[in-house]
Amino acid sequence: MSIQVGDRLPEVPLQRIREGVETVDTRTLFDGRKVLLFAVPGAFTPTCSEKHLPGYVEHFDAFRERGIEVVCMSVNDPFVMQAWGQSQHVPEGLQMLADGNGDFTRALGLEMDASGYGMGRRSKRFALYAEDGVVKQLHVEAPGEYRVSSAEHVLAELG
Repeated sequence: MSIQVGDRLPEVPLQRIREGVETVDTRTLFDGRKVLLFAVPGAFTPTCSEKHLPGYVEHFDAFRERGIEVVCMSVNDPFVMQAWGQSQHVPEGLQMLADGNGDFTRALGLEMDASGYGMGRRSKRFALYAEDGVVKQLHVEAPGEYRVSSAEHVLAELG
């Protein structure tokens, strides 16, 4: 069963690169904060690189003006996430997180099998808004779609 609005986010370690690879748990990322987490099936993949991440880069300031931190996550390693962020000119403050083994994705119940595309187990495309570690909005895409997890849609839903 997947996570639902009103649920507390599970505690799982993720990785990011700052001054080297750093492990950060979800409590540190979400507790006491307003966070918009969006997940993509894969860094450097077409829809993720042409639409999903660029939309959040473009609208990053609109989220920040609302006091919302923005986090991008994929089932990739932290080096791939860092390189993808650099190639996409991700602004400072937009965190690129690696869920390398898919542990957080599985704990959320938002895993998909992309083996048919040679990608193994990955995250579904989604956007999740949480306050103090509790899910307030959840936008999960149907397979092959990109609509409800877009920065524009999420901003409209936040009002």
